[in-house]
Amino acid sequence: MKKVAILQSNYIPWKGYFDMINMVDEFILYDEVQYTKNDWRNRNKIKTSQGIQWLTIPVRQENLEQKIKDTKITDKKWNVKHWRTISQNYSKAKNFKEYKDIFEELYLTCDEEYLSQINYKFITTINKILGITTKIRWSSEFELIDGQTEKLLGICKDCNADIYISGPAAKDYFDEDLSKKENIQVKWMDYSEYKEYEQLHLPFEHGVSILDLIFNEGNNATKFMKSFE
Repeated sequence: MKKVAILQSNYIPWKGYFDMINMVDEFILYDEVQYTKNDWRNRNKIKTSQGIQWLTIPVRQENLEQKIKDTKITDKKWNVKHWRTISQNYSKAKNFKEYKDIFEELYLTCDEEYLSQINYKFITTINKILGITTKIRWSSEFELIDGQTEKLLGICKDCNADIYISGPAAKDYFDEDLSKKENIQVKWMDYSEYKEYEQLHLPFEHGVSILDLIFNEGNNATKFMKSFE
């Protein structure tokens, strides 16, 4: 039974994003859709001694119809600033030294102009660290048809998928009757009951970047993720 997930690219996503990647045979980066401000596309959260801090890649939105794949960055030094902030806040984490060189090089050599390419670079690097081998594809590889649900099911059909795995937020618009007609089973991600791990600062927060889990737990990171159980 072939499983597929389709999701917009996010910047240094949280563990649930990587759980979804690890649960499927093919993961489609859905960047042919509208870029939305103040969303996960260009920002994420880390933990600091002062509480939660957002790391945001500055981008230009020229119009409301602008697609994620066409979104460009506006500050070429964003990577240096982000790495400095990460280093300052995670230098005392148990496994920071083990992964420091990987992420330092990733950040300081990241000179991509488009947000989607930046996100892809980080996602694929983190996949390697976690041991995730799922095939990653772009929505631009497919001929997209009209309709929200129809687009997603069209991609699933082109991938010969039997099961489509989606985040729970899509329940608001996804037409499950259409998926039944196409003989594609829909499974909704359950993000509840994640185990807590040792973070540098309390209170514990699940919804931060996967970097927090990697720097704190290192090789044990996947023990706190559902798809590896």
